[in-house]
Amino acid sequence: MGWSNHTMWLACVTAAAGLICVPAARAQTPEIDALKGKIFDARMASQTFVNGLKFCDELKGKGFYFQLRNRVLLLDEYFLSLENLVKAQVYNPQKKRPWSIEDAKERWEEVKKEAQADKEKCELVRSLPALEKQLEILQKNADAGKNADAGKNAGPAPNADAGKNVDASKK
Repeated sequence: MGWSNHTMWLACVTAAAGLICVPAARAQTPEIDALKGKIFDARMASQTFVNGLKFCDELKGKGFYFQLRNRVLLLDEYFLSLENLVKAQVYNPQKKRPWSIEDAKERWEEVKKEAQADKEKCELVRSLPALEKQLEILQKNADAGKNADAGKNAGPAPNADAGKNVDASKK
């Protein structure tokens, strides 16, 4: 079945009109958009950090999720391990030389950031149901406000006495 140029053009225009009209169907505010962004981030975190989520009770900024061993490493213990690597002059495969104090400091900063990021991921995923509920409420309020504004713009209600010169004081 071949498509004529006119049919193709009509299909494109219809699709574009649909894309333009769909967002207008639901009231959008910067607050709603920001909340949708947080919800997206929470859903992504729940998918990308799925193995670490079971350790969220332990991930409070004092440890980080170590994916290779599927466990949490505590920062205090990790720091001691880094010190021992430096003291023992263990080979650092990333730097292709023995561990130095600078290497240990660099890695220490990385794992502290990782511990904080893991904590934030857990908090974000935990907040997902509340964020979705908040979005639902904001959208209802925005839709209600939109409907109220539409009623105001419709003009005054028709007056049954319009056109009659009825003076209440004369009766």
